[in-house]
Amino acid sequence: MIEQFKVEGMACQHCVMAVKKELNKLEAKDYKVEIGLVEIDLQKNNLTREQVKQAIEKAGYMVVE
Repeated sequence: MIEQFKVEGMACQHCVMAVKKELNKLEAKDYKVEIGLVEIDLQKNNLTREQVKQAIEKAGYMVVE
């Protein structure tokens, strides 16, 4: 199932790349990152919402619930 995360503070492609870099560290493969939005299939990537949220925050952005 694809989950969406609304992300605050992303304003450019550099921001997108920073989030992708952190998701790649989790070995995520099936995801889409746009300015202000992350879509990821948690089941296919064997990840939890919390793991993805932490990766986004580690990149320096806030997840808006």
